[in-house]
Amino acid sequence: MPKVPKKTNAKKARVLSCREVYHGPAFRVTEEHVLEPSGVRTRRDIVRHSGSAVILAVEDSRSGPRILLERQYRHAARQLLWELPAGRIDAGENDLIAAKRELLEETGYTASRWRRILCFYASPGFLAETMNLFLARGLRRGQARPEPDEVIRLRMVSLSAAVRMVMRGTIKDAKTISGILWLNQSLASSKPQR
Repeated sequence: MPKVPKKTNAKKARVLSCREVYHGPAFRVTEEHVLEPSGVRTRRDIVRHSGSAVILAVEDSRSGPRILLERQYRHAARQLLWELPAGRIDAGENDLIAAKRELLEETGYTASRWRRILCFYASPGFLAETMNLFLARGLRRGQARPEPDEVIRLRMVSLSAAVRMVMRGTIKDAKTISGILWLNQSLASSKPQR
């Protein structure tokens, strides 16, 4: 079960009614009538998702860290996007196990060191999906095992080039932006001050 960020509201919402209006292979949608903590009664349509594991796979080199990026077509965005490897956490699956599985399936890489660095909501206005972002180091290349519909191109990119891609709008995927900027800030904070 994915770890969900802790709720900070002291007062809780009350679900007055809930019915499933769609159930598909990747997610389901519920229509809920809610009494929100503010006292407002409203209808909320919620996309229910099992959560995702995202992998910030970093190769350390003499010239600095390099990040493994994927380029694949995303139909909802109607374009090819640069992204970190990621995928759905299957029912009953641990999020770290899902991250290891997705990295191997999509890229062929394995990693010897793993650490959870972020857990966040992708779009909490209507989507109940948590994204669990893992830092993976000690990479070893192997044979990818993508799903039949996954056509993925891989590229190792220096951290500085990845940050430029974010700042220029070349990278448009939020989970990827989060991971790259986290790594950049983390490394900048760990450098000794002059």
